[in-house]
Amino acid sequence: MSDHVVPYFHNSDGVSRIEIGAKEFMCVGAKPPFDHPHIFLDMGDDNDKVCPYCSTHFVYNNSLGSKESIPSDCTYLVDAA
Repeated sequence: MSDHVVPYFHNSDGVSRIEIGAKEFMCVGAKPPFDHPHIFLDMGDDNDKVCPYCSTHFVYNNSLGSKESIPSDCTYLVDAA
């Protein structure tokens, strides 16, 4: 399945923060095979969240679409089988 209802993001480049257009999302750490357990994160009323596995700092940016990120290559897409 190549499209997720909940957007997925990764930090393979080890950037200090990733701006995203969603408050509910999945963090995979780095791209497979170096990923961590895919964890659901919810910012709730906050505008940022730190992943407890990889310490990536995600910041909500309401000008982005739900599956967009800055840097743009941090959006994780699964290849269809």
